[in-house]
Amino acid sequence: MHISELSLRSFRNYNDLSLTFDDQINVIIGDNAQGKTNLMEAIYLLAFSRSHRTPRDKELIQWDKEYAKIKGSIIKRNRRFPLEIIISNKGKKAKLNHIEQKRLSDYIGAMNVVMFAPEDLNLVKGSPQVRRRFIDMEIGQVQPAYVYHLAQYQKVLKQRNSLLKDLQRKPEADRTMLAVLTDQLIEHGALIVERRFRFLQLLRKWAAPIHEGISRQLEALEITYDASVKVSEDMDLETIVPIYQEKFTDIETKEVERGTTLAGPHRDDLMFFVNGKDVQTYGSQGQQRTTALSLKLAEIELIKSEVGEYPILLLDDVLSELDDFRRSHLLHTIQGKVQTFVSTTSVEGIEHEVIDQAGIFRVDNGTIDIEK
Repeated sequence: MHISELSLRSFRNYNDLSLTFDDQINVIIGDNAQGKTNLMEAIYLLAFSRSHRTPRDKELIQWDKEYAKIKGSIIKRNRRFPLEIIISNKGKKAKLNHIEQKRLSDYIGAMNVVMFAPEDLNLVKGSPQVRRRFIDMEIGQVQPAYVYHLAQYQKVLKQRNSLLKDLQRKPEADRTMLAVLTDQLIEHGALIVERRFRFLQLLRKWAAPIHEGISRQLEALEITYDASVKVSEDMDLETIVPIYQEKFTDIETKEVERGTTLAGPHRDDLMFFVNGKDVQTYGSQGQQRTTALSLKLAEIELIKSEVGEYPILLLDDVLSELDDFRRSHLLHTIQGKVQTFVSTTSVEGIEHEVIDQAGIFRVDNGTIDIEK
């Protein structure tokens, strides 16, 4: 899978831009604040219909324009698929094969992308929210229906939290609606957790040997799921649901007292262990970075195993954050099989034949010169 063409109109600092790409390596060079990351963001947005940098779509539209448009063509299973995202003050439209998709779950998965940016090095040591977002985005790529259940869960969670705040002020009020929302939350929440368990098994399969290779066979990586409800990977959906029902019955009074939902996938986390030690708490910076890199490389292989083709890889200003060995391992792993976009202020010091063979795009204040 690769993206062959991209056009931007009124997007960030790009007025009107059209590009064609090499199906292997594309290097985007420029000083800071010139538009390198904006270009990466556009490719990411074309895959997920949302930015990885901001939840506010209006920020993507040039200040004096009514809309922003991102169009691209991907080659997938030897067929060309046009994709298009239009963002305006009225909302957002996502088109696949020129047909507007009413549901996000019908759009996501058409184009598979893995992004590795400096903030992803915080995947290990950052907040649980960062790790939940990581696993949710990746499951959504290979199981688009997951996106629907996640959206429904978040919608019900918001309604339930609002009701719990009302009940906090009036604890003797009728709780019939709370029971209805709890049932809906369990319906979607149990499925989300079950899908996360299945995905984690696949991720572990790929990440462990990759981590062992990067660490020169000195370290063993384990990944576990830290659930807020006592469920485990060996349980199916029919087993998980009654456990969730019992949990919410037990904590209902406490939830009303606190005015918020105290259990569910929105409170779960991933745990990483290197040689049996919690790498989030006790790991060195090198071990944390090796773990993050292992997860990203595992994503690539996992998506290939699930959809049959390698995803597109975006390396946004991350090569300079890795030492020579980890950088070489990354470039060697992707060489010849993954279309990759590398953004950097300079290629000096990055000595690898992958970079030497790349198409070069020089960015300067929203304009791009192409060198081959």
